Amino acid sequence: MMIREETPLYGEPVLTYPRLGQGSFRVLVTDVYERRCAVTSERTLPALEAAHIKPYAESGLHRVNNGILFRRDLHALFDKGYITITPTMHVEVSSRIKTEFENGKDYYRHHGNPIRLPAKPADRPSPEFLEWHNNNVYRG
Repeated sequence: MMIREETPLYGEPVLTYPRLGQGSFRVLVTDVYERRCAVTSERTLPALEAAHIKPYAESGLHRVNNGILFRRDLHALFDKGYITITPTMHVEVSSRIKTEFENGKDYYRHHGNPIRLPAKPADRPSPEFLEWHNNNVYRG
């Protein structure tokens, strides 16, 4: 029997800078959406994430009207541009999901549906941020 020498499990430590305000942003967006995904109404909290419409790295602010609460998979698709929310607050799903992944049936059923909106108009997604996402991220 040959015994292998143990290999390290972790690399060198890396210094990261936390985004100030990220925790508050998540709490506020989660609350204004009443702990429900804006697209599916899913309310399993560990599966929900507060998404920036205009990313923080692109000078998107930690403002409630720059956020939408998504189920984790929808958040990933939103960030990669495979889904978007139109300025009229409807879900749009890119045809590229089907062409690139030969899949997407679960997502296409949401295409054209209105999203759940926060009760207060001031908390709703900014049409300006949505327009930015549609023009700069969405792969329509």
